[in-house]
Amino acid sequence: MTAFLQAYAIPCACAFLACVGFTLVFNIHGVGKLIAGVGGALGWLIYLLLGQSIFASFLAAAAIGLFAEVMARVRLCPVTGYLLVALLPLVPGGGIYHAMRYCVEGDTARFLSTLLQTLGSASALAVGAMLASSLFRSVFPHFHWSGK
Repeated sequence: MTAFLQAYAIPCACAFLACVGFTLVFNIHGVGKLIAGVGGALGWLIYLLLGQSIFASFLAAAAIGLFAEVMARVRLCPVTGYLLVALLPLVPGGGIYHAMRYCVEGDTARFLSTLLQTLGSASALAVGAMLASSLFRSVFPHFHWSGK
């Protein structure tokens, strides 16, 4: 049980809290804060379960994209806020930092390796979110919740 908590539950809870905090920047109110937090936790869980690879980033971003599209239509809100907030925990900021550190230190091999991994992860996030959103909009062009 403690291994599960350390490996999945605590990191997902931290991603949830980070996303809820970022909703202040994106001016998301009420239940939208919780929805954005759940989206971030969902993406982080998928990323952890699939092994923290570029493909895991792609699938996590695709899941977040689908989640954001559905929730935005259910709540009649813009998709952008939910999508961007939920993607924030997956952004490879540490990879960018380490790549630049290796560059300054003159470690070319580690710099290039880290830079390519970081660019791959960032690209996977963009493509995954964009692809999921585009596919959802083409398959369900008139999907919306009427509130009745």
